[in-house]
Amino acid sequence: MRTLLLPLLLLAVIATAMGATYAKHQSRKLFVELQALESERDAMNIEWGQLQLEQSTHTTHGKVEHAARKRLGMEIPGPQQVVILRQ
Repeated sequence: MRTLLLPLLLLAVIATAMGATYAKHQSRKLFVELQALESERDAMNIEWGQLQLEQSTHTTHGKVEHAARKRLGMEIPGPQQVVILRQ
């Protein structure tokens, strides 16, 4: 009985050690992947902020008015051209 128990316990210890090593390796691999994804997320957040800032500068009143004048040939109507309707 003891001659069978000792190799069985040794095999169990080796299997457990290999399992722990594999789990630690997977944990480190997943941690590296997590750090890469967090870095990518941070870069995307920075880009998103820059795009929002760029959008806000393109939609200012002066930019819209300038584009309307240049590209569309629009002008601000004079007082005699303005008609006010009342119900």
